[in-house]
Amino acid sequence: MREIEARVVAGERLSAAEALTLLQEGGLAALGAMADLVRRRRHPDGVVTYIIDRNVNYTNVCNAFCSFCAFYRPPHHEEGYVLPYEELERKVEETYALGGNQILLQGGHNPKLKIDYYEDLFRRLKARFPDLWLHALSAPEIIHIHKASRLTVPETLRRLRAAGLDSLPGGGAEILVDAVRKRLMKNKASSAEWLGVHEEAHRTGLRSTATMMFGHVETLADRVEHLRVLRDLQDRTHGFTAFIGWTFQPGHTELGGREATTAEYLRTMAVARVFLDNIDNIQASWVTQGPKVGAASLAFGVNDMGSTMIEENVVSSAGTVHHMNEPEIVAAVRDAGFVPVRRNMLYERLGEPLRT
Repeated sequence: MREIEARVVAGERLSAAEALTLLQEGGLAALGAMADLVRRRRHPDGVVTYIIDRNVNYTNVCNAFCSFCAFYRPPHHEEGYVLPYEELERKVEETYALGGNQILLQGGHNPKLKIDYYEDLFRRLKARFPDLWLHALSAPEIIHIHKASRLTVPETLRRLRAAGLDSLPGGGAEILVDAVRKRLMKNKASSAEWLGVHEEAHRTGLRSTATMMFGHVETLADRVEHLRVLRDLQDRTHGFTAFIGWTFQPGHTELGGREATTAEYLRTMAVARVFLDNIDNIQASWVTQGPKVGAASLAFGVNDMGSTMIEENVVSSAGTVHHMNEPEIVAAVRDAGFVPVRRNMLYERLGEPLRT
């Protein structure tokens, strides 16, 4: 541990084996101190960013059958839905009224929706809201669309981008170890497919985020392997704007089990900050952890409070419901000793809070 700490202080890149040692043996305070050092080197001005946007789930129909998901409904289920265009437009209008112009648009793998649906939707939204930023469609959704529409991944991304896609969210990564993925889901993108979509997106100029859902059936070594493949891809493309980690929420899910502890969340995020030396931003998951832990994570390498999350359906389906509006995020950041600044998906700073 002393040797690893010395390497962190010296600003040297850690190996996967060293990251695993940190997860297995590092004390919470020591990990926090290392992550905070790395964070302050990378973001020395004490700014913590956040974005005003809305998470819109356009459909809950899905044939991936993930055992950890309480949100989805199988095809032909009576509770399945596809939101009408008018409803989606209303949600965008509400987001604009609160000062945001980005929509995080994700949904299930609905077998009835092929690429023409997404092209029509994107063009309609961009015609109505020309400066809308569509942060839309996780890598598994892209894989689903390309297979359902009998297109290649590059052609799928090209057509979606032409219709208005601006960037990709990092959802659907879970743990990028296929042995784990096979235990969690029946019909979803493999690790290589997830990574391949993001690499192709980065190659064409689209930026994206990277995520990890942990605290279910994976081992600590699996978490490190997940971080390693993300770091390797970032070395090649430099296309990830941020890393977001959150803990599995077991309520109302087929998988069930216990939720990871607060300490486990903070330890994992601290190691991610130290290990992911080529990803600038680490985002808090107050949506799963709650406002207090979200603010506490700012002392464990996190420099971004994420979204105001005007709407959230997936995590809340598992029984975890936390809300923070802009004034509450601003207050949490200031109480933690940092300066809150609005940003966009590219982490360009937009200015002071609109509402405090």
